[in-house]
Amino acid sequence: MTPTVNRRIVLQSRPHGEPKPSDFHLEHQPVAQPAEGQVLLRTIYLSLDPYMRGRMSDAPSYVPPVALGDVMVGGTVSRVEVSRHPSFKVGDVVLGASGWQDYALSDGNDIHALDSRISRPSLALSVLGMPGFTAYHGLLQIGQPKPGETVVVASATGAVGSAVGQIAKLKHARAIGIAGGADKCRYAVETLGFDACIDHRAPDFAEQLAAVTPKGIDVYFENVGGAVFDAVLRRLNIGARVPVCGLIAQYNATQLPEGPNRVPQLMGLVLARRLRVEGFIILDHYATEFADFLRDMSGWVAQGKVTVREAFVDGLEQAPQGLMDLLAGKHFGKVVVRVGEG
Repeated sequence: MTPTVNRRIVLQSRPHGEPKPSDFHLEHQPVAQPAEGQVLLRTIYLSLDPYMRGRMSDAPSYVPPVALGDVMVGGTVSRVEVSRHPSFKVGDVVLGASGWQDYALSDGNDIHALDSRISRPSLALSVLGMPGFTAYHGLLQIGQPKPGETVVVASATGAVGSAVGQIAKLKHARAIGIAGGADKCRYAVETLGFDACIDHRAPDFAEQLAAVTPKGIDVYFENVGGAVFDAVLRRLNIGARVPVCGLIAQYNATQLPEGPNRVPQLMGLVLARRLRVEGFIILDHYATEFADFLRDMSGWVAQGKVTVREAFVDGLEQAPQGLMDLLAGKHFGKVVVRVGEG
């Protein structure tokens, strides 16, 4: 049957602090029909990622914010339902960015067929997609770990952090994880192969970090910020590298943290310890590096050298709660919404 109703979740209001359900609105609209040169896509999987919190704000950033009333952004795996495009046929499964909705139109320029090396479609949104690529580029191009060096990564069981630790081990470095809770830390060590993992909620977190990094820290993969970075900063070695891909601990902040201005201390350490602190936006590197990433990572996954854990949320209407839970650290692994049937 030809679909007639498209559910879409739009940004209703900009959050002040943590997002809440009333910031989102579920709409029902007629399904648009493709014109010549277009395809109609049915969303199968929707990726939920921390960057989405930033897109809900109107603060200046590397991309424009989601406009009020517009569909929330997000990477998707979709199936072609109707095609009037010569390069796509009905039933093709494609990777794109349809956002938080059941159906979307595309002219073919913003989608591409899933690579045959991707064994199950949802992995194109996790270890074989943007999160895995973020870990790969940030660690290998900026962190450049050497055998025997110590690599520390926060949010160690998340979509990016879990890949960082496993790649570090493949490069014969020590992998130290930081996560929230004993269960996550146990998983990081026993399943992902980290050398150690520390609960950032522990009252003696800084002391535990010092104990597991007796020779200091050579690479800190920064995706959290906040108190975790404060503790790590004191352990960084001369010449340490700090790739920065996110600051999830600060995404809901409405003002600067209380206390003294720490910028002079930070800049003093950057100078004295010759630190390399480099932020990156992974979208900048697809054209030059993604092919190498997919070759390497798909091989590691196929050989069982990299493990991935996915946390599935069932139903498009559950996406807002899924994102809120993700930002609160309640999920293990990569969070994916199952929107439609594969």
